[in-house]
Amino acid sequence: MLRKPKIERFNDEVLSKYQIYNSLFMTLPYDKITNTGALLPLFSDVCIRGYDDNQNPTQIIETFFAKYLDNPSEKEKNDLLFRFIQYIERQVVLFDAIEDAAFPVVNNMDGLGTMRNIKEKAEAKGKEKELKACLETFKIRPVLTAHPTQFYPGAVLGIITDLATAVQKNDLPVIKKLLAQLGKTPFFKKEKPTPFDEAVSLIWYLENVFYHSVGKIYGYIRHNMLKGEMLPNEIINLGFWPGGDRDGNPFVTAEITLDVAARLKSTILKNYYRDIRKLKRRITFVKADVLIAEMERKLYESSFVSGASDSYTLEEFKATLQELRELLVLEHQSLFVEELDDLIDKVAIFGFHFATLDIRQDSRVHHSVITEIAAVTKGEYLPVEYSNLTEVEQIKALTKVKGEINPSLFENPMVRGTLESIYAMKSIQQRNGEKGANRYIISNNGSALNVLETLAMIHLCDWEKPSVDVIPLFETIDDLKGAPAVMEQLYTHTSYRAHLSNRNEMQVIMLGFSDGTKDGGYLMANWSIYKAKEELTEMSRKYGVKVVFFDGRGGPPARGGGKTHQFYASLGSQIENEEIQLTVQGQTISSNFGTLDSSQYNLEQLLSAGISNQVFNDKKAVLAADEKIVLQELAEVSYSAYTQFKNHPMFIPYLERMSTLKYYAKTNIGSRPSKRGKADGLVFSDLRAIPFVGSWSQLKQNVPGFFGVGTALNEFKVKGEFDKVKALYNSSLFFKTLLENSMMSLTKSFFKLTAYMKDDEEFGAFWSLINDEYELTKKLLLELTGYSELMENTQSGRASIQIREQIVLPLLTIQQYALRRIQQIQRDKIMDASTMEVYEKMVTRSLFGNINASRNSA
Repeated sequence: MLRKPKIERFNDEVLSKYQIYNSLFMTLPYDKITNTGALLPLFSDVCIRGYDDNQNPTQIIETFFAKYLDNPSEKEKNDLLFRFIQYIERQVVLFDAIEDAAFPVVNNMDGLGTMRNIKEKAEAKGKEKELKACLETFKIRPVLTAHPTQFYPGAVLGIITDLATAVQKNDLPVIKKLLAQLGKTPFFKKEKPTPFDEAVSLIWYLENVFYHSVGKIYGYIRHNMLKGEMLPNEIINLGFWPGGDRDGNPFVTAEITLDVAARLKSTILKNYYRDIRKLKRRITFVKADVLIAEMERKLYESSFVSGASDSYTLEEFKATLQELRELLVLEHQSLFVEELDDLIDKVAIFGFHFATLDIRQDSRVHHSVITEIAAVTKGEYLPVEYSNLTEVEQIKALTKVKGEINPSLFENPMVRGTLESIYAMKSIQQRNGEKGANRYIISNNGSALNVLETLAMIHLCDWEKPSVDVIPLFETIDDLKGAPAVMEQLYTHTSYRAHLSNRNEMQVIMLGFSDGTKDGGYLMANWSIYKAKEELTEMSRKYGVKVVFFDGRGGPPARGGGKTHQFYASLGSQIENEEIQLTVQGQTISSNFGTLDSSQYNLEQLLSAGISNQVFNDKKAVLAADEKIVLQELAEVSYSAYTQFKNHPMFIPYLERMSTLKYYAKTNIGSRPSKRGKADGLVFSDLRAIPFVGSWSQLKQNVPGFFGVGTALNEFKVKGEFDKVKALYNSSLFFKTLLENSMMSLTKSFFKLTAYMKDDEEFGAFWSLINDEYELTKKLLLELTGYSELMENTQSGRASIQIREQIVLPLLTIQQYALRRIQQIQRDKIMDASTMEVYEKMVTRSLFGNINASRNSA
């Protein structure tokens, strides 16, 4: 039987089921007023027709009220709009659950990019030896972050999971009950979560999804690709930022860091305990039963008995597992050895740490700490006049620094907290193993001094030979340009080279997409990162250092998201790729790794991208010199256009007054402040990438994902050299992936929503500037690709976006209506504070559903 095309499978399993279950959902009574579900489809239809007729959001809503309500009061109007928001939020959850349920049907779990596909491809090409060699060294590291792009509270996430299971089984009675539960479950968080709350939320995914999907992948590789051989390589490592990411988050303390590490350890021990209990039902043989009972008891005590978490060591656990295995092989005909091996594999991967807790802080904070140490300790560790020295003199002073400094010497909480976080890393390593916390990331890294100050600070915390990878993060365009020179200075620095020697001559370098795009625009940011990787690879190989790149990616293309797997598959041999490390955040965690099926599939896609690069390396992936010239010119033209746009006098006022930017600070979705600086006014450099990108997304303009692309393509068109761009598109998977991800940003844009702004006296010209670039980019991308519509080559992805956009169109209309009312209030100064509060609440609430519906819009 022939397998249906993916778009047909999507229509059958997602679209059709959503229409059926949404009809059921709309008829369920959630409160005393039962007409909301009946009115919402009518409102949605009025919105669609209204934008087709070029009406603005205010006209659309007033038309609806006049047509379907009998002279409603202002309060009745607003109450209905709030109820619409509640319904739309839940429609989004329903669609999420149906899409999750359909995942293994819509996506071929044994198809292209899976481990089975890689195995069969290696066998067909006679590359089994190369594949085995690759699997012995290659690994991926998804790093879960708590960056606030996920608006669902924990109870709602649980309903999504249960609803997806019920939809898979077509269990209508359970679906009906869950929809009723969904209707009565609050979505709005009354209080901001603490960093520990964020950690607990993400540990749920580790415990319930990653533990099982990673183990399954590892087991398949071992038993089906390596004929049962034990791997000397974990293949998949997990990283974790909540509780360790201090950059701009004053609420992350050393105590929180220790608490999160303890929670990670107790959770993995509970997972092992559950697996041991399952094995105990099968391994009931003489001697073996005693060993397994002993492990069960010790794991129980370590997991559930207060103060006993450190009594059972990883080494002891591993030794007993091995002893049990040998007993099964020698005396019990290897009965249930494969089941035991699955647990042994998990212990090899997750240890007693589960996921590595990364510590991150800004280089400017480190400089302040070092400067204060020099002043307060009166030259005991560093010259008192450290801050007045030249950079060369400062580096010389840092070279031989060591000691055991007491954080309580310092009144400044930032200094004290920064030092305490390093001591916390040492403590975690003692309790959870070195992998518990062995990475320190330096945000805003622009020089070798930034790295050496961090290393000196670590040395001062009684750590002569620190078992810590010091990781510079290069993010702005200028920092990316300077990165190779910075690393060469470090590679030739005696004390830093000694540190690398202790770390197996390996250097992790983090490259951030988010602030790169915010700083330099879409094309320049991506091209700058690509070039930096090439140059850093060459530099590291020159000095005998193995470089590993850690990509700071967000959900949407504007923040390095989009077709991530395709991006990694497009990198050639001139970029070191023995490991793939990347951040995964917010909705990207729930959408890409929220179920066992999606987690397994997407982890395998990442593995496949890296393995393909090494085993089936296509020389086409290496950009030729003339192709690099074309890419460089495209990036420069795009950068110039974006820089002019960013420096436009209306840029900041537009974001402040016409977008939802300031409302991100009012949402209780994350523990971090919404901007870095403390100034009252909005400063571009203080803007965090998530509110920045998210605000453009709420406007349905998605500027960071396309602005400058059309101008750059048009430059070649005007010069009569568009054929060069076409040739590059057809030959380079890297360039093709960039443009296809940009098309995703365009697909999620809808300028009719804000078309009323073109008539605004103050912002009309600025809105038109953005719209013109959108139209130009769309036109030239279609011409370049030969498509008749955007994302023509990924019909199911396009269909998913279109349905989600259709669901939230009424929500966006309400949001724009509320923003327009707020602007009117501010202009006219005639309404009271309570009225203003109602509309501000309406804007804030509408943020939730739109972000969730976009799944990776920030």
